[in-house]
Amino acid sequence: MMSSQVSSDEELLDAYSRAVIKVVEQNSPAVVNIRITQKMQGRTGGEGAGSGAIIAPDGYVLTNNHVVEDASEIEVGLEDGTQLKAQLVGRDPATDLAVVRVGASGLPTVTLGDSAKLRVGQLVIAIGNPLGFGSTVSSGIVSAVGRALRGGAGRLIENIIQTDVSLNPGNSGGPLLDSHGRVVGINTAIIQMAQGIGFAVPINTAQWVISELLTRGKVRRAYIGISGQARPLSRRTQRFFSLANESTVEVVAVAERGPAERAGVREHDLIVALNGQAIATVDDMHRYLTGEAAGKRMVISILRSSQRLEVALIPAEM
Repeated sequence: MMSSQVSSDEELLDAYSRAVIKVVEQNSPAVVNIRITQKMQGRTGGEGAGSGAIIAPDGYVLTNNHVVEDASEIEVGLEDGTQLKAQLVGRDPATDLAVVRVGASGLPTVTLGDSAKLRVGQLVIAIGNPLGFGSTVSSGIVSAVGRALRGGAGRLIENIIQTDVSLNPGNSGGPLLDSHGRVVGINTAIIQMAQGIGFAVPINTAQWVISELLTRGKVRRAYIGISGQARPLSRRTQRFFSLANESTVEVVAVAERGPAERAGVREHDLIVALNGQAIATVDDMHRYLTGEAAGKRMVISILRSSQRLEVALIPAEM
């Protein structure tokens, strides 16, 4: 009986190991080291390092904003030791994401997944290349989704994935992958409370940011002056207010003198629609509040206590 139990445990451990090894072998060639030279008080000096993931064979690399922020020079190191000069395409401090490009083609790439399908308890693998000598790997599970947490500069980063995968600053900007080897997030190590736990920006958010950066060089957003996080809706609430969405966005902070505060939006209000379009996640709000929405009247549908209210405001451009 004891021998059978040991054998079963070994088989389970072996299956887990095989899953991680397959993901690492599949993706590590597309995980790069990023080294920068920083601008310091009008002169060049100081260095920094992080990781990144190649998202297109013609040299586009996704990383964290804080990895390349204030860089005067950017160098990307491939797994085979090749060092390539890179140019900044664009960066987005609000999501701690950035895209750089190297002058090369035919590069290995990662496969982007769907972070909306992530479930708490799901296996995830973090890969980084902090030193340029090859990949470092850690694995764990998804601990929470839809978090809103403050980064190192005090900025609130929304819709974060929390894992028990331990990260170090050099792994920041590397991919978080599911057991099928698909990127579900970009790891970030600037969350102030990140001792022994990991956080990642969802890849669905990143894909929208990538599109904006490649098209415009920056992310244009309409600003209504709230910070929010995902909040499930009970079936009773869905039926009472005739809502199709199973979740919505809870207001966790309202900016002083912002459009939302002037319109009467309060903390703990639940935003269920913008101009009649259902809002289920923070990503939904990000997609709707593009630069084109700035300056145009908008009606926000909110739930407050047992009431549904329609609030009109005019978003500003962030």
